[in-house]
Amino acid sequence: MSDTPEAPGTAEDALPLSGLRVLELGNYIAAPTAGRMLADFGAEVIKVERPGTGDELRNWRLYRGTTSMLYRTLNRNKKSIVLDLKSPEGRQAVLDLVPHCDAVLENFRPGTLERWGIGPEEMNFRNPELIIGRISAFGQSGPMSARPGFAAVAEAYAGFRELVGDPDRPPVRVGISIGDSIAGMQAAFGIVMALYRREARRGAAGASGDSTGLPQRIVDVALNEAMFSVMESLVPDYSAYGEVRTRTGGRTQGIAPSNAYVCADGKSIVVAGNGDAIFQRYMRAIGRPDLATDPGLQSNAGRWDRRDELDEAIGAWAAGLPSAEALTVLDEAGVPAGPIYTAPDLLDDPQLRARGMIQTRTTTIGDEQAEVAFPGVTPVIGGDASLPIRHVGPDLGEHTEEVLSGLLGYDPERIAAVAGEDGGST
Repeated sequence: MSDTPEAPGTAEDALPLSGLRVLELGNYIAAPTAGRMLADFGAEVIKVERPGTGDELRNWRLYRGTTSMLYRTLNRNKKSIVLDLKSPEGRQAVLDLVPHCDAVLENFRPGTLERWGIGPEEMNFRNPELIIGRISAFGQSGPMSARPGFAAVAEAYAGFRELVGDPDRPPVRVGISIGDSIAGMQAAFGIVMALYRREARRGAAGASGDSTGLPQRIVDVALNEAMFSVMESLVPDYSAYGEVRTRTGGRTQGIAPSNAYVCADGKSIVVAGNGDAIFQRYMRAIGRPDLATDPGLQSNAGRWDRRDELDEAIGAWAAGLPSAEALTVLDEAGVPAGPIYTAPDLLDDPQLRARGMIQTRTTTIGDEQAEVAFPGVTPVIGGDASLPIRHVGPDLGEHTEEVLSGLLGYDPERIAAVAGEDGGST
């Protein structure tokens, strides 16, 4: 049961991507994130998993039971089937499914599908309108394309990791697999773009169908390039000015004052008071009108030069107030600020709940059924709240028989053969 009632017009057949079918040959986070975004908005996403263990994500952050909440979250609204891709029968099943699909998602090391005989050329032969989304560490071409790599390595290659942490300490990582998530979002966007172009060409061609060539229907996402794309002006600043950005802790390079500060109750708040007019209100709110009127602090460049002085003044003020009181003062002064939330804070946040961004679903944890809160669907579309989560990530092979029998007409014996010894059933 959801905390948010289903909004009008959000029936599955009314969602923007309803009618599309996507075959997901993806594990871990990147490709499943792309698949989740497509599934959230109505695409039928069929996730292929290996016999016995399934996607390794089922065991990541597994505190109890057999399937992690990480898997349940990233694979919501999908169907799970089991295929043994190491067997000829399993690989043939993939090729049999391709004509029934609009797109395929995969995140194997480049060359793996080709080596198995189920690469883009073989898929294209069976479905010449198929969109193929490929996610890898460094892309499908170039001197590093054959190298394996997780997002942590790609984040380093993209220059991202060098900017995370304090300047007097080694670089650190953020607390989520941000490289995988951004690559997944770009893959989903690329697939939707390719589908749009395919449909536009099909409409223009009329009865002759879509004439888009295979290369134009391959979406090639590299983890390092996905992260490089969000590095703002890192390279242009170096190219134009010779400036090399370094770690700045809680600050953002060249912007001040904007930082996190510890309050009297031990909780931290983030304050972004770097706009010229905001800065003056900010300084008056913390009892420093002298800084508000200081001629050297009227522009961002001057404030950045004196960032340590400003942080010291703000930190001293914050340390004397509980976080809630400090935020009230800043809110009344019109200074953008907020608490640094933990999971319990997010669960109780009235703004998130008002927009359906916390949704409760009944989920299996071991031998028990439990009500578990999950993040809602973004972006909000067709209303003022999240679309409802139709179901959380499925059990391993939950839909094997439904898909292979319903779409392909496989009999039980053949289903058992392609799914390996476990048969792919719950």
